[in-house]
Amino acid sequence: MYRLLLILMAGAMTATPLVAQWALLRTDADSLIRVGRDYIYAARFDEARRAFAEIITRYPSHPAGYFLDAMIEWWQMQLDRRNSKRYEDAFLRKIERVLTICDSILEHNPYDIAGLFFKGGALGYRGRFYATTQSWLKAANDGRLALDILIKCNQLAPTNHDIMLGTGIYNYYAAALPEKYPVLKPIMVFLPSGDKRIGILQLEAAARHATYADIEAKVLLQQVYSSQFENQPQDYLRVSRELYERYPTNPLFHRRYAVALLQVGNYDSSVAQWHRILEAYRTKQPYYDAYAAREALYYIGWYLFNAGKYEEALPYFYKCDEASRVLDEDPSGFMVKLNLYIGKIYDLQGKRDLAIMQYKKVLSWNDVQNSHVEATQYLKTPYGK
Repeated sequence: MYRLLLILMAGAMTATPLVAQWALLRTDADSLIRVGRDYIYAARFDEARRAFAEIITRYPSHPAGYFLDAMIEWWQMQLDRRNSKRYEDAFLRKIERVLTICDSILEHNPYDIAGLFFKGGALGYRGRFYATTQSWLKAANDGRLALDILIKCNQLAPTNHDIMLGTGIYNYYAAALPEKYPVLKPIMVFLPSGDKRIGILQLEAAARHATYADIEAKVLLQQVYSSQFENQPQDYLRVSRELYERYPTNPLFHRRYAVALLQVGNYDSSVAQWHRILEAYRTKQPYYDAYAAREALYYIGWYLFNAGKYEEALPYFYKCDEASRVLDEDPSGFMVKLNLYIGKIYDLQGKRDLAIMQYKKVLSWNDVQNSHVEATQYLKTPYGK
């Protein structure tokens, strides 16, 4: 349900005005914007902050520097998962500052494209934030306002590729989310209909041709092509590889690339990436957190299990189980599945009593990908028999 936030954001990601509106910034600040944006995606936030601070110093009445500075907190929330709440207040304060500056601009000129874009972006990101905290009324209100701004922006510049990010997001998710979550259909009655095919085309166009929003378009395309939505593994791999190769220090892009390799059956390359992720965690690389390590442990164990290397798989499953008990209040999907695998290995090793304990444990937790069916079956007949 949290993906409702993607539709609420409307044109939020289009944080870039038309080229003509950037004339004031192009000679000296445009390069800082590009460099600072790349620092954000590379998870080099201190350097990004310095770049945007310079823009704010040079152009204190323009919303660009303030908006991009707020995106530092946004991405820190995405990457620092155990401590994400520490960034929330600063994020909301910075978004409010952007809105104040944009309102001042729009008070004098309601059609100022920079004021519209950055206000839509600020409202969209705030709406996404409220949706993740399940503040649905606040999220819906910000989404409604952001959508109105997106429509106005599209009327002003319908062929602008940066705008296409916002229209693509809306077109795709306005159609996809009610299909995936029928409970949303009554809400969508009050909003314009979407078109998944057109939305994907618009996102692809933004990814190829947008001046500033090309990377964010690829981030959205990752979600669109993932198994949760379109389930197109080859396209998911294509986009994931592009993002990881450009920003190899971003652990989110790294993990998604490893998953993408796994989904297309390139198991050796995938497990090599999971080992790199695990090593990055061990050497305390920025934002390679315990969640990333847990994921790496699981997939390495899974790979070894399917290669018939059961003794080698067990230590990875054990460590993954230990991590899950620390990270999760309730048994996660990782914990359920790995304990099922441990039971299978015990059966193959002839440790039937231990295997039965594992299957009963799995049955005491939530059903994950037919785990209850499997556990029940193996209680009756040992795995491998």
